[in-house]
Amino acid sequence: MDTPLAIFAGRSNLALTRAIAEQYGTELGEVTIRPFSDGELYVKYEQSIRGEDIFVVQSTTPPGDNIMELLLLLDAAKRASAKRVTAVMPYFGYARQDRKDQPRVSIASKMMANLLTEAGADRILTMDLHAAQIQGFFDIPVDHLYASRLFIDYFNENPIDNLVVVAPDVGSLKMSRSYAKRLGARLAFIDKRRPKQNVAEVMNIVGEVEGKNVLIVDDLIDTAGTLTNAASALKERGALNIIATCTHPILSGPAYQRIEDSPIDQLLVTDTVPLRKPSHKIQVLSVAGIFAEAIQRIHTNDTISALFDD
Repeated sequence: MDTPLAIFAGRSNLALTRAIAEQYGTELGEVTIRPFSDGELYVKYEQSIRGEDIFVVQSTTPPGDNIMELLLLLDAAKRASAKRVTAVMPYFGYARQDRKDQPRVSIASKMMANLLTEAGADRILTMDLHAAQIQGFFDIPVDHLYASRLFIDYFNENPIDNLVVVAPDVGSLKMSRSYAKRLGARLAFIDKRRPKQNVAEVMNIVGEVEGKNVLIVDDLIDTAGTLTNAASALKERGALNIIATCTHPILSGPAYQRIEDSPIDQLLVTDTVPLRKPSHKIQVLSVAGIFAEAIQRIHTNDTISALFDD
């Protein structure tokens, strides 16, 4: 007899989880999540999950309650005798703190890996980690999906002439090179320095952008300082239309206003993180289909290497 499957939602991104369940062809499992008066969280599965293959969908965006909620959901599933528990994390929080780059700082992404494993996760399914080496922090399987296939399909359906793909920093150069190759475009990158957190300064633009349409490729936008500074520098160098893509639209603090005031014509993002508010410059593409297919392949023990399209 096949192992039953159930998909449950944390509260960080209910719309995406419902879309994943719809794409898969099932309904969300019943779970109660509520706070006590002091803010402490309570979770309870409202159906039997004994012997089932459980997928808990939760992006760990701020605040910290989203992380705690996921940990409690994993722990409760394990204690309810689920056969296998997969943490589906469209956005993996704390991924930017992946190394000790200064004295006396935490390697927070390693701590996150320890917490998830100890809470009961048997497997992790995530998308566009800020640092791919985070997979090595886990002693359980990690399936790392990429949103690039979604964006590439979009630009194949909506081609841009005279295109240059721009990496906003050296860290995103490999991903940008992949986009340039598959879109038949030239490649450029921006040399920047970061004097402190959430502050980036453009130093040099390496590559020809004058008279070109530009596509800026990044995995995450937080305060949008890097993106908008890059767009302004590219415009000063003679770039024409400026389009940007980003998998995880955190968009905190002054991000929306910076984007509105910038020379960016269009920003394409995914729904791994729900937008705080709409913007006429921002278009959302859904990753629900990619996650639904990955869940189906994991559940049936089929290969998902076809989905590792970077």
